[in-house]
Amino acid sequence: MFRLWCLLIGYFLGSISVSYIVGKVRGIDIREHGSGNAGTTNTLRVLGRRAGAIVLAGDLLKCFVAMIVCWLIFKNQYPEMKYLIRIYAAAGAILGHDYPFYLKFHGGKGVACFVGFNAFFYPGIIPAQTVIFIGIFALTHYVSLSSIFFSLGFISQIVIFGQLGFFGLTSAQLLELYIIAGTLVMLNIFQHRKNIANLINGVEKKTYLSKKKMPAEIPFEEETNDETNSETNDDESNTVDTKENEETYESGQDANSSGIQNTSTVDKEGVK
Repeated sequence: MFRLWCLLIGYFLGSISVSYIVGKVRGIDIREHGSGNAGTTNTLRVLGRRAGAIVLAGDLLKCFVAMIVCWLIFKNQYPEMKYLIRIYAAAGAILGHDYPFYLKFHGGKGVACFVGFNAFFYPGIIPAQTVIFIGIFALTHYVSLSSIFFSLGFISQIVIFGQLGFFGLTSAQLLELYIIAGTLVMLNIFQHRKNIANLINGVEKKTYLSKKKMPAEIPFEEETNDETNSETNDDESNTVDTKENEETYESGQDANSSGIQNTSTVDKEGVK
C-alpha cells in the first residue's frame, strides 16, 4: 500500500511546474516558446540563466521533498524499505513533472527531477553520475545526450551496488528496485525521442552557460520587433517619398514638354 501512496505524494509534488510559474511571472507561457517543454533547459534558453537556475533548484528540490515526506510517513512501518520508498516517491515526482494534470499532461522531460533523484537516492552513485553528466555536457553542450548517458549510468550503478548488497534488500525487493529504476530510465529516454532523432540528423540545439553564447531572452524580443517594425516603416515611407518625387518629376516633364510645343507653334506662326 505504501507504494501507491508514495507514487501519489510524489506525483502531487512533482506536478508543481516551476518553469510554468516562472514563465507566468515573466508574462509568458513557457510551453509556447522554444522547444515547448516546461523544464529547466527550455527556461534557460528562453528566459536566461537566472530563471533557469530558479527552475533547476525547484525541480531538484521537489523530487527531494517527495522522497523525504514519504520516508517520514512510512519509515516506522517499513524501515527496511528505505530505498523502495525513495524510488517510488521519485517515480511519482518525475511522472508529475512530465505529465501534470492541470497543464493537460504537457510538462517537461524530467531531467532535473531525475538528477535530483540521483543526488538524494544513494550517495555512492553521486561521483560517477556527476562525472558522466558534466563530462558529456562539457564535450558536446547537448543536455539531451548528457541526460541519456546519465540515466544509463544510473541503472548500471544501481545494479552494481544492488548485487554487492549495499541496499539491504531481499532478492525479490531488489528485483522490484531494478524494475522501477529501469522503467524510469526508459521513460527518460522516451522523453528524449525527438532529441535522439535531432542528434542523428545533426540538428539538435546546443546549450551554453556562457552569456555571450546564450540566445536572446524574451524581454529583448519585443525590442527587436520594434526595431524591425520601425525599419519597415522607414522603408515604406522612403518608398512613398520616392514615388511622390517620381510623380512630381514626371508632371514637371509633361509641363515642360507642353510649353515647348506651344513655343514652337508660336514661332511657326511668326515665321509665316
